[in-house]
Amino acid sequence: MTTDDDRVAYLSGDAGAPLDPDERAALDDLRALLDDPSLWEEPDPALEDRVVAAVGAEAGTRSAPAPRRPRRLFLLVAAAAVVVVGLAAGVLATRPSGRPYRVALAATAGNQAAGSGQVTFSRTTSGWRIELRAPSLPRLDGGRFYEAWMEDGAGTRVAVGTFNEGRRVTLWSGVSPKAFPVVTVTAEQAGGRGGPTVLAGQVKRPD
Repeated sequence: MTTDDDRVAYLSGDAGAPLDPDERAALDDLRALLDDPSLWEEPDPALEDRVVAAVGAEAGTRSAPAPRRPRRLFLLVAAAAVVVVGLAAGVLATRPSGRPYRVALAATAGNQAAGSGQVTFSRTTSGWRIELRAPSLPRLDGGRFYEAWMEDGAGTRVAVGTFNEGRRVTLWSGVSPKAFPVVTVTAEQAGGRGGPTVLAGQVKRPD
């Protein structure tokens, strides 16, 4: 699972940090924002005095303007605060809570080459984060891909994402593994009508 240290390392220039594509794209956007020259433009010289005066008036006392500090330092501190708050909000939104649900995946009949795998569900405020590991799955390309599903007792299926290989896959679900306890992986073709199931398993509730 990606850690805060991995995110900080990537922002610091470590292109090899283990991030999933969505996290990498979000951090690239943040880096582009910080590289925007307009972010570092000098503010109105009277801005600091107006802010201090407004704070003093709100508190019921009129304060004299504070000695001016280098405005570039002020902007750097403000930008750093924005980054920290943004990262903290993202971490809190996706931080797992409670004990995870697990699934042991096994190859279906006639698909022994798929091997086996494991799925872990972690609940977050954004939904259920799904970590899938099935390293024996042969890679699919050229319009072919794998699709992961959750299924309830009545056979209703919910798609939770597509991928090309199973070494390290992060998926997301808006439905609970308690209500949709069966996990399957199918091999699909773009434009097709549904491919064969190659892996399947049942959710194991936390101890």
